[in-house]
Amino acid sequence: MPFRSKFLSPFALFAAVALAALALPVNAQPVVPPVSGPAVLEQENILHLDLSTGGRVSIQLYPDKAPAHVERIRTLARQGFYNNLVFHRVIEGFMAQTGDPTGTGTGDSELPDLKAEFNPTPHLRGTVSMARTNDPDSANSQFFICFQPRFSLDNKYTVLGRVTSGMQYVDAIERGEPPASPSRILRASIAADNVAPPVGVAAPITLPTTS
Repeated sequence: MPFRSKFLSPFALFAAVALAALALPVNAQPVVPPVSGPAVLEQENILHLDLSTGGRVSIQLYPDKAPAHVERIRTLARQGFYNNLVFHRVIEGFMAQTGDPTGTGTGDSELPDLKAEFNPTPHLRGTVSMARTNDPDSANSQFFICFQPRFSLDNKYTVLGRVTSGMQYVDAIERGEPPASPSRILRASIAADNVAPPVGVAAPITLPTTS
């Protein structure tokens, strides 16, 4: 296939500019289309947790596997529900649990409990899954992040995402049931909202992409 240059000749460029000027009314501003499409959708499915352990944790959410649970996390994050909540149950080699406004492990949001959305996604290091009681349909606002794989939880708890960056800040969460000096979520946000990390919290390192 013959190569076609992406650059206009000087005459063609002048003609194009002249025609464009005639087509626009005086003082008209070019219309910039809003950002949309796959990029925005992807940002809707990333949860940021700015932790007191010093940095931002980014979590890829799985709306295709647990749509109701992902929507609940988005809703609560945007309400500011998770801001300043503690990790109230943190077990070495297992997981760190948060999302209880009382900090006791017995509290939830005021929204109704969710129907289980168990899926075959394995509980690996960095997996984010919803906490619940013995009732499968009792997940509400509490969730946990796995330190290590725990396959015995598969198909028994609703997996809704996985940490993609900042796992070192999860590893630094204070252990205990409850911890003597619990670590906190300083702020939770959805990537599409472009909320900057609080002062003193390290932003994730973005690596250059290759084409």
